Amino acid sequence: MKNRPTYIAVLLMMFLLVSSCSKDFLKEEPSTSVSVDKAILTDGDMMEALAGTYRILQSYYLFGRNAIVMGDLLADNVYLSSSNSGRLLTLNNYTFVEGSTEPRYIWAQSYYGILQANRIIGSDLKGSVNSNQLRAEAYTLRALLYLNLVNWYGKPYTVNPAADGVPLVTVSTDKGGVLITPPRNTVSEVYVQIHDDLDKAYEMMPETTPAIHVANTNFISKYAIKALQARAYLYQGNYEKSRDAALLVVKNGGYSLASTATAFSNYWASNLPRTDKMETIFEISNTAVANNGVEGMDWLYARGGLGDLLVTDDTYAMYTATDRRRDLILNGVRGTGAGAYQAYFVNKYQNVANTDRDEVKILRYAEVLLTLAESYAQLKDETNARIYLNMVAQNRDPLLAAYTYTGQPLINAIILERRKELAFEGLRFFDLNRTNVDFTRQNMGAKAYSFYTDVKTTDFRRLQPIPEVERTANPTIAKNSGY
Repeated sequence: MKNRPTYIAVLLMMFLLVSSCSKDFLKEEPSTSVSVDKAILTDGDMMEALAGTYRILQSYYLFGRNAIVMGDLLADNVYLSSSNSGRLLTLNNYTFVEGSTEPRYIWAQSYYGILQANRIIGSDLKGSVNSNQLRAEAYTLRALLYLNLVNWYGKPYTVNPAADGVPLVTVSTDKGGVLITPPRNTVSEVYVQIHDDLDKAYEMMPETTPAIHVANTNFISKYAIKALQARAYLYQGNYEKSRDAALLVVKNGGYSLASTATAFSNYWASNLPRTDKMETIFEISNTAVANNGVEGMDWLYARGGLGDLLVTDDTYAMYTATDRRRDLILNGVRGTGAGAYQAYFVNKYQNVANTDRDEVKILRYAEVLLTLAESYAQLKDETNARIYLNMVAQNRDPLLAAYTYTGQPLINAIILERRKELAFEGLRFFDLNRTNVDFTRQNMGAKAYSFYTDVKTTDFRRLQPIPEVERTANPTIAKNSGY
């Protein structure tokens, strides 16, 4: 029997049909793509195609909501309210299957973004300051998408690097064609591709962003590349290389933490991209003319929106009364009348009522510092590990006594600070997977829609299912065990 075109190939064909728009890239109203009949011949063409790639990332099926929310909902930070809008029910219950919407569209939107990045990377436009900047951004976004894919659909590298990962598609459609049936590459092979992309991007990108587009946190910058690479190496357990990548960001990136409680509060209240290098390294734009509306992550979390996803009691209890991060959780009431109950609401997304919504944080300086702390701890340089751990922890809680732990308690403290610092930003589930631990999702009783509490390392649902439509179209794609 002949192989049918894969779902990836179906996406390629859809991609060919998308028409170009003429909106100005600098106004952050990007088109979804540059059509195939309009080849990438100029810097402006490449800029528009790149804008489309950023716009794909913004989808609520991807980093605009699901790919972020799942990292906390499937972990131990949030739960689904008993009073809810009907969204993400199977995720909350751990009852997702091969045909479930969320894994299907994370797969689809990720590959759609990869296909767009491939066209930019593989274009015949010669190298220049402008095209090097834009092509390097495309390499980095492709690496981000593959890191996201391999962490949702493949076993952690620290558990089994030879396990099935995801298919690698790195050739643009105009050069490689659209009817392809690629098998799954191994987890290790996917990480090799991620680092190859990031190394090329870092070498290619100018130190200073050229005037082809504005230099702010809505766009990949040179040290955003190393921040992402530090994360990827940490997920592999390659602590020497995660240390080295993170150190480049710390020493050369020029980033800082908010120095006061007011600065920290104002940072989270802002809905604007940053140019001052405080806290944020890269974030996804949500403007008044381009946001996900009632399907956005902010709407799902915020008390002034749907408020479906609530903070577990044990997550709230992690923070001391003097920890600035506790103010990013609101103690309020869910529901009305006799059915009302006390609830903790996520307050990291505060602009839900505004036309110009919150940016979605993808890379932050605090994560880099904690990656550096963990890398040093794993390499037995505990003095430096404590320096970077306390740099974050005591910035957030000025009354906190400095950590003095050694050995495994020091590593545990770093993982705890990662949980406190990065809560509701989508990384908790990946930390639990890469460290290969059992964990418990708190049973919130009548407040919760339902509960699935004990998640073992042997639970097959720690991997998302390969979408049924992909496996039907491409028999070479192996399913994830258990589905």
